[in-house]
Amino acid sequence: MSFKLLARRFYSSKIVKLTSESYPNIKRDSKYGKITPQTIEFFQNLLGSSSTITDNDLLSSYNEDQMRKYKGQSQLCLKPKTTEQVSQILKYCNEFKLAVVPQGGNTGLVGGSIPVFDEIIISLSNLNKIRSFDQVSGILKVDAGVVLETADSYLAEQGYIFPLDLGAKGSCHIGGNVATNAGGLRLLRYGSLHGSVLGLEVVLPDGTILNSMNSLRKDNTGYDLKQLFIGSEGTIGIITGVSILCPSRPKAVNIAFLGLDSYEAVQKTFQRAKNELCEILSAFEFMDKESQLQTLKFLKTSHPLAEDGEEFPDYNFYVLIETSGSNKEHDDFKLETFLESVMEDELVLNGVVSQDESQLKTLWNWREGISEASTFDGGVYKYDVSLPLPVMYDLVNETRTRLQDADLISIDDSTKPVVDVVGYGHIGDGNLHLNVCVREYNKNVEKVLEPFIYKWIQNKNGSISAEHGLGFQKKNYIGYSKSEIEIKMIKDLKNHYDPNGILNPYKYV
Repeated sequence: MSFKLLARRFYSSKIVKLTSESYPNIKRDSKYGKITPQTIEFFQNLLGSSSTITDNDLLSSYNEDQMRKYKGQSQLCLKPKTTEQVSQILKYCNEFKLAVVPQGGNTGLVGGSIPVFDEIIISLSNLNKIRSFDQVSGILKVDAGVVLETADSYLAEQGYIFPLDLGAKGSCHIGGNVATNAGGLRLLRYGSLHGSVLGLEVVLPDGTILNSMNSLRKDNTGYDLKQLFIGSEGTIGIITGVSILCPSRPKAVNIAFLGLDSYEAVQKTFQRAKNELCEILSAFEFMDKESQLQTLKFLKTSHPLAEDGEEFPDYNFYVLIETSGSNKEHDDFKLETFLESVMEDELVLNGVVSQDESQLKTLWNWREGISEASTFDGGVYKYDVSLPLPVMYDLVNETRTRLQDADLISIDDSTKPVVDVVGYGHIGDGNLHLNVCVREYNKNVEKVLEPFIYKWIQNKNGSISAEHGLGFQKKNYIGYSKSEIEIKMIKDLKNHYDPNGILNPYKYV
């Protein structure tokens, strides 16, 4: 059974409060219009009845995020099948000042794709066609609603790979990935979407279609306008098409899963991996003991580094290293030489290397499964941040201490709301996932965490969002990562392209 299916089954019994009830200081803006029978009739004529959802039971999954933390009150979800239909929707909504929320796979962690009040949801799930692929250049053109795993499977048949990989690849949409500038597991090897996205098709708030899908890899004629929409979270336009550069698929992939004693050893091992594995290093993920214990409780199976008779191995940190290249014999030798070296120097205390495709997937499960496992006890506060490597794990330690001092954390005492604090992430790009696992969402916990975490990050010159964007959760904290001038420019862009403010209101802009 998949992680997501287990989590959804577990959460099905949870009652989710409306976001407007959880945050009563946020009020619906009276400037926005309301849905009328004429509104419903217009969209039914445009899209058909099956793509104009008004049934409350059907709307429930669109109104809630995957963590079941945020819940909107939308009474209408539209599912266009073409860019032209998206254009007609926005043109109508802009004319009557109807607020809208673009929604992809709804896998975000900050409430960015969920309505706060009665905004119309525009689901891109029916824009799901692969438009074209050039086997010479490696350029893939797709609709925004294509699922990431679907695109990667298609590319695998052509000998290529999608330059982004996420734990949510089975449900997230490529358009949503671009809109939130997702980083993923292999940014170390393939870089960010700011570099691999070559062109976009975007519908602006007034219905105008901006098309740069035919962009070349090199084009120095004026502003690179597509960059405005990468990471914009659907606030100045809805992405409907993506043109992206895809690399050749590796012919040989290895996974090493390692146990280490300290975060200092993790850093030194990373430095050695960059120097000794060089061009074949494609991922370097770290996990603390607490994250693995949480995953063990969730997966209910043997840990890959557990010795005979052990329930759980006694290491403070774990590292997953992936190598990928074109020559298995060459890659195997480099990885084996590297592992012998770091183990001789006692940086790595134990490890296992995948022997086949099945074991490779199993080892990845112990990293990719952490996100879902963190929700197992009831809920999770997720902080997806960027920090300088030397201080990255300090945030986990200080957060745990702060919750202990507030008498809010206990693994064994069910009267305490916090179960544990776990840390893991992408060492290669300084991206920490700080997860505070709770029995239930609790305002006292939130007050201890925020804005403490954001202030701490600001003092270390980090970013309060490395992936997933700002959404609703972090909308009040953008000042901890952006200057006043930067915030003003962001607002100026929003006001220029969306003067009526209909696109994704109540979020970070």
